[in-house]
Amino acid sequence: MNILISNLGAQVKGDDLRKLFTPFGEVETAEVAIDAFTDHSRGFGYVEMPSEEQARAAIASLHKTELEGNVITVEETAPKEVRKGSYKVGNGAVNIYRFRKN
Repeated sequence: MNILISNLGAQVKGDDLRKLFTPFGEVETAEVAIDAFTDHSRGFGYVEMPSEEQARAAIASLHKTELEGNVITVEETAPKEVRKGSYKVGNGAVNIYRFRKN
């Protein structure tokens, strides 16, 4: 089950989330979203737990609790989507004449 944790402080890292959720069961992944331009935390992160029962127990226990000075929101979220771009990449040549203007 994929879990969203919101309102994280800038100093919280993925390892901190892993330590927070480990008492409830196995944690597959724990990551904090990082801004690509500033390399600072975006204030939210995701934890993935294989057991739905353990994940629900973690959500119930950790929702609206304090983590390093901030009251965090913990809730279930949809599984990660694999998105593909709109440009053709790989597997065959791109027809260059298609982009030429006359």
